[in-house]
Amino acid sequence: MGWWHIRQAARAMHLGGVIAYPTEAVWGLGCDPFNETAVHRLLKIKRRPLHKGLILVASSIQQVQPLLDNIAPEEQERIKATWPGPVTWILPDPDNLIPTWVKGNHSSVAVRVSDHYQVKSLCDAFGSMIISTSANFSDKHPARDKMKVSIHFKEKVDVIVPGELGKLSRPTKIYRLDSDQPVRS
Repeated sequence: MGWWHIRQAARAMHLGGVIAYPTEAVWGLGCDPFNETAVHRLLKIKRRPLHKGLILVASSIQQVQPLLDNIAPEEQERIKATWPGPVTWILPDPDNLIPTWVKGNHSSVAVRVSDHYQVKSLCDAFGSMIISTSANFSDKHPARDKMKVSIHFKEKVDVIVPGELGKLSRPTKIYRLDSDQPVRS
């Protein structure tokens, strides 16, 4: 993986672009979560309805700390025990730190602090968390190779970051604070 590609992807996101990049299990689509135009463009590319919401991915707990500040210390420890790693948590957002165009019809937001090298590098180069949604059309299987990403998204995204998927065979597990059972396993 070249730093040039990471810098180009971060620059594209700062300019409102949408990128494709490898994650822990599948190829993802990403953009600046605080740029409404970029998020709507990503949703249009993916053919995903706004009401479903999107996942945010970060490179460090510090990038998501404001979302953890309203959570009880024992729940924070439960979350932090899984990060960085391939676990997504649905967190409350009582202060509305995350825009509605990311959360959809939810008052909470799905967040992951990744340990995937390229995801971490993207978030570090961008300077913040980014959108992480699977690179597929909403009714299709997520892309697990760059060729499928190129075939379906090359003309639709601004940058495709080359690289390798992580070791997972399925997208990351998603948990809620009020249950030990995953929402998605």
